[in-house]
Amino acid sequence: MTSPLTHARQRPRAVAILVAAALLLVGLIPVQNAVARDRSGKLPTVVLVHGAWADASSWTGVATRLQNDGYTVRAIANPLRSLSGDAASVKTFLGTVTGPIVLVGHSYGGAVITNAATGNPNVKALVYVNAFAPDAGESATQLAGPDSALSADPTTVFDFVPATLPPTPDTELYLKKSTVFTSFATGLSSEDKTIVWATQRAATIAALNEPSATPAWRTIPSWYLIGTKDKIIPPAEQRKMAIRAGSTVEQFDAGHVGLMTDPRAVTRIIERAARATVR
Repeated sequence: MTSPLTHARQRPRAVAILVAAALLLVGLIPVQNAVARDRSGKLPTVVLVHGAWADASSWTGVATRLQNDGYTVRAIANPLRSLSGDAASVKTFLGTVTGPIVLVGHSYGGAVITNAATGNPNVKALVYVNAFAPDAGESATQLAGPDSALSADPTTVFDFVPATLPPTPDTELYLKKSTVFTSFATGLSSEDKTIVWATQRAATIAALNEPSATPAWRTIPSWYLIGTKDKIIPPAEQRKMAIRAGSTVEQFDAGHVGLMTDPRAVTRIIERAARATVR
């Protein structure tokens, strides 16, 4: 029979266990393995690649959340000059990152990461956010599909720089203010839409029409977040690409710039990809 003294000795330990469990439930003690760490205990680096008519600041809400969760984040410049050149630029940057990488692309940035990650063993996961995931020989323009807002008469969608027509492969395309407001930046306030229009970075015709090379999603696990209100890359087109790539597919109630309107959902899928692939 257990003595009263033994009961007295066990009581503090039992109380400690109950207190720890209570703290765990209210979030005061972090859940083990809540974030993905490799065997050395290091979190993967998350590299974020923006799309056309944007810059790295479009990732601010996502980057802040990832940093708060302990991740090293690099939101890098995408030149938007040519698909092969843009991919080479990102590939060179990836070569400077040690340890595992989760590589994320938005919109045209998806086409860039599809090419940039090929052959890099450090890239453990690809994450597409309202993005192009081309196969070899496909271009972003081709994959947008007939229902995309970009598939209308180009003179009603874009401002050409230089304005001389017909355009050349080096002609820069800016979105007209009407395109930004009605199709590209849906979900933002009028004030924020005006900022998006005013600060956009142009993409060349060549970049949007250059065929992709061998896709990295053939050998690297991928995740795909579909914005159900996207008017630039319609959800049906996104789903086709995601299924073909064998991606883990999720969706959120957002338009094309869902990374800005719902950064929490974007952060969640990135961290899920990290947990699933980094060991």
